[in-house]
Amino acid sequence: MPGSTFSVTDMRKSGGRVVTVGVAAIVGILLTGALVLFISLPDASVFNDRVERIFLENDDLVGAAEIRLLEILAASGTTFSDVLSSYRVIIFVLLLFATAVLIVAIVLLATIAQLNRRMEEIERTGIQIGSLVINREEQIVALNEMEFKLTGAAIETLAVLAEARMDDDILSGAQIEAVIQSKNSADCDEAAGATRIKRLRDALGNQIVSELLVRNIARKGYVLAIDKNVIRMQ
Repeated sequence: MPGSTFSVTDMRKSGGRVVTVGVAAIVGILLTGALVLFISLPDASVFNDRVERIFLENDDLVGAAEIRLLEILAASGTTFSDVLSSYRVIIFVLLLFATAVLIVAIVLLATIAQLNRRMEEIERTGIQIGSLVINREEQIVALNEMEFKLTGAAIETLAVLAEARMDDDILSGAQIEAVIQSKNSADCDEAAGATRIKRLRDALGNQIVSELLVRNIARKGYVLAIDKNVIRMQ
C-alpha cells in the first residue's frame, strides 16, 4: 500500500519535527529562566562588602565590644556567601533535572501521539500482511512469519474464513458454523459462529492483531481483512 507507506513516513517526519521543536523550546525557556534567576540572585560577596564599608566609614568603632560585633558580622557574611553559592549549585541541578524530565515527557507524548496515529492508519487500511499460511494437519498458522499454535476448532474457523476470502465472500456466523458442521445455514445458530470467531481471536492472543485480522462487517458477517493473494493453505 504505497499511499499508506508515504503517509506513515510523513507522519514520522512531522512527529520528529514536533519533538525537536518542543525540546528546543523547553531548553530555551529553562535557560532563559535560569539566566534571569542567576542574574536576580545577589552577589555572594555583597554582605562582606557591606561589613567592610562599615569598617571604613566608622573609624570611631574602636571598643572591644564593637570590634567583636564587626567580627561576628564579617563571619556571618562569609557564611552567607557560602550558603548562597550552595544555593546556586542546587538551583542549577534542579534546573537540569527539570529539563531532563520535561524532555522525556515531550518525547513520550510525541511517541504516544505517533502510535495513536499509526493505529488509526492500521484501522483504516488493515494489517499489512505479506503471507498467511494455514497448516491444518499441524494446526499452525504462520502470519508474517510469526507462527501461532491453534486448537483444531480455531484452525478450522480460520481456514473457512481464508477460503471465503479467496472467493471474495463474507460469511455470517451461521454460515461459518454451517460450513464447519456440513449443515444448512438455516439449521445453524448465528451465536455459534460468533463464538467460534471469539475463540479464534482468543487463540491468536494479540488483541490488536486478532481484531484487525478478522473484521466484523455490520449486518453482513466476518471476513479476513487481508489480500487474498497472500493466503496459502496446506
